[in-house]
Amino acid sequence: MAEHRTHAPPPHSIGTAKIPERLDNTVLVLAATPMGDIGDASQRLRDALGSADVVAAEDTRRTKSLAKALGVEITGRIVSFYDHVETARIPALLDDIASGLTVLLVTDAGMPSVSDPGYRLVAAAVERDLPVTCLPGPSAVTTALALSGLPVERFCFDGFAPRKGGQRREWLRTLASEQRACVFFEAPHRLADCLADAVTVLGPDRRAAVCRELTKTYEEVVRGTLAELAAWAVEGARGEITVVLEGAQPVSADAADLVTEVETLVAGGMRLKDACAEVSAGRGASRKDLYEAVLAARSAE
Repeated sequence: MAEHRTHAPPPHSIGTAKIPERLDNTVLVLAATPMGDIGDASQRLRDALGSADVVAAEDTRRTKSLAKALGVEITGRIVSFYDHVETARIPALLDDIASGLTVLLVTDAGMPSVSDPGYRLVAAAVERDLPVTCLPGPSAVTTALALSGLPVERFCFDGFAPRKGGQRREWLRTLASEQRACVFFEAPHRLADCLADAVTVLGPDRRAAVCRELTKTYEEVVRGTLAELAAWAVEGARGEITVVLEGAQPVSADAADLVTEVETLVAGGMRLKDACAEVSAGRGASRKDLYEAVLAARSAE
């Protein structure tokens, strides 16, 4: 899974291009591929791999191996379509579609555009009023949500967690009062640090589920509080990681009631600004209001 974030298409790109009834007509086809178990491949994916005029693949070698495992011969032209060549490949692929060819887009695993290449090509096709369709299938996001055991009627997807500690903690603060469940990807070698930061920012009792190697031989789902998961992750985890974080419980607090907590952190060496950010996280109080409440309390002494 490449580290991409999805974006909504610009308003001017909204269109109503008609999708052809058959996939062997002029169309861009996005196809979900198995995350691990080859049995998850749909018949429609098999048919598309064998009939597409052009197959744009995140990794051409993996796509050829997939086709071989499915007993399918790719008869069309196969081109690479990964992070560093994505933008350069788009014009030629659009011209292929416009000239009457079917272009099939597949990534290494799961659904194109979801933290994988695809969004830019789709947006460009829509801009040119070229039809786009999708062959649904495996997705780590929805699979992890279903397995998490958490309330997930409403959820948000945040791609990969930021790599650097400071940026990661700032990102976690934005989730402190988020009442929807949050799904995100994390690299195995950063999981322990990410969960430790989550304990610090969100508190030890927030529930979560760490899902690894979904649909593969060593699939594992570990559920518990953030404190429990952080302690477990210290031993190390391998494979593809998807984390589901429970939504925050609605709470409210008067900023004035939190001043003492802020001053305790400041007395311990934390900057006032950082202390206000940490205390306000998940407490229903504005960071700005809390900062001003601390200053007001100090001036009143």
